[in-house]
Amino acid sequence: MPLNLPNLLTWARILMIPLILGVYYLPDAWLSPLGKNLCGAALFMLAGITDWFDGYLARKWNQLSAFGAFLDPVADKLMVAAALILLVQLDRAEAWLAAIIIGREITISALREWMAQLGSSKSVAVSLVGKFKTAAQMVAITVLLLHENFIPGIPTQQLGTACLVIAALLTLWSMGYYLRMAWPQLSGKP
Repeated sequence: MPLNLPNLLTWARILMIPLILGVYYLPDAWLSPLGKNLCGAALFMLAGITDWFDGYLARKWNQLSAFGAFLDPVADKLMVAAALILLVQLDRAEAWLAAIIIGREITISALREWMAQLGSSKSVAVSLVGKFKTAAQMVAITVLLLHENFIPGIPTQQLGTACLVIAALLTLWSMGYYLRMAWPQLSGKP
């Protein structure tokens, strides 16, 4: 495992997961509900920024590695899944939306692994719709973790739910795209 800043940022993102979750379980005497929401949303946003930053630095400094390419999407999926499970537990997200997003992540991860074993990983490389999906998830989860109404006339919970629905639709669209790209291998017809 190459020890460089991009990989350290990815590890930091993984280590932030228990912090993000733990904030919401602190006693109210230690941190008010508003403080929990602000802190949790800020930590999640920071983790999302490290996701972009580690990839940018790895490309800019030519520090790409097989380990980094493996760990980065694992960190993303762990972070999103943990946050969605927390949001369902906090009654801020519907379980069926979380199941769609988490189920897609597992399915596409397995598909990518299988395609890599066949030597066809480029056919399921990250696409533009996948990037939009990730951005929509990060915005939706951050807004739902925040939960507080800061802009008059705009209920944060409803905005976050709408963003999560959009993220789920993009999730299904991107899954369809990746399955279509892998279809020749899946069907056994070159």
